[in-house]
Amino acid sequence: MRKFITLISVLFISGTASADDQTIEMLNKLGKEHMVYSKKIVNVEVGDTVFWKSTKPGHNVEFIKGGVPEGVGKFRSAISKDTEYKFEIPGIYAYWCTPHKGMGMIGFVVVGNDKSNLEAIKKIKYQGKSKKIAEELISSL
Repeated sequence: MRKFITLISVLFISGTASADDQTIEMLNKLGKEHMVYSKKIVNVEVGDTVFWKSTKPGHNVEFIKGGVPEGVGKFRSAISKDTEYKFEIPGIYAYWCTPHKGMGMIGFVVVGNDKSNLEAIKKIKYQGKSKKIAEELISSL
């Protein structure tokens, strides 16, 4: 019994240590919107992790070229697979679903409330419906 209580305590403590982590679902439909992430903008702190859940098949996550803080490498997940990314550098991270970027499936992660790369985010060449959605998201930052 003592081992069981210790195990439960360890699981509880480790589960609450990452309370600021975020989960975003990759969806085919949310309300009237099609091909969308469940959250368009999330705010996290340095060291937090964002989990993208492949709720519906055919989606992924790809950081947009020029849409991440300096020093961040390329990131592109496999299609139809859950993925995660631990954010170590503050700033805005723009991402999209590679197959559905023209349909407006984009999102932003703001790390450490740092918006120092906002001008670079504004200069990205968004495609299709992503142009209008990006403008709306940028104005809400």
